Amino acid sequence: MPAAPETSPVPPRGQRLPRSERKVQLLEAARDVFVAEGYHAAAMDDIADAAGVSKPVLYQHFPSKLELYLALLDVSSDSLLASVHEALASTTDNKLRVAATSQAYFDFVNDPHGLFRLIFESDLTNEPAVRARVDRTNDLCANAVSDVIAADTGLTLAQARMLAAGLIGLAQTAARHWGRDGGAVDREDAAKLISALGWRGISGFPLSHPPA
Repeated sequence: MPAAPETSPVPPRGQRLPRSERKVQLLEAARDVFVAEGYHAAAMDDIADAAGVSKPVLYQHFPSKLELYLALLDVSSDSLLASVHEALASTTDNKLRVAATSQAYFDFVNDPHGLFRLIFESDLTNEPAVRARVDRTNDLCANAVSDVIAADTGLTLAQARMLAAGLIGLAQTAARHWGRDGGAVDREDAAKLISALGWRGISGFPLSHPPA
């Protein structure tokens, strides 16, 4: 189960901060409110209170609740994508790559701030701008995996993307199930189970340039 999130101390109301620091502070406060309440139930008043600022200050940085949500969604997406790229670059052993990528999804779901909910469980996916960002995140993660598959198997890029979408979907769905299941299975063990399942499938496609 995710540990209790650590939150940055809220500066005293009225304290001036550099614009970049204030923006980070507002995003952290918005993250906590959106994850706890969902988009529709969250109020800008609540976010301003959580950040220790007046609502006009909040609107100076984010003119609407939707713009604030989209900015936070971008932060969440960048975090997941960076983790997937790091996993793929961590080794040249494809079995270990599958394991590392699966682990990245379980770690993302385990993050105590719950950012994964903004991508995987948003209550605003009927909003085109949100849907586009969620789809783009999933596509970019799958594309990163498909580039490795295409390079190593000789499959077409379209075929590699289909396999990558399956692997990413497997890891994402299983990690979300693990989170909802209250961590009944140890996170490391759960990630290993899913990576073993994924590897059993993808290893059936022979390398186009096997090691000597």
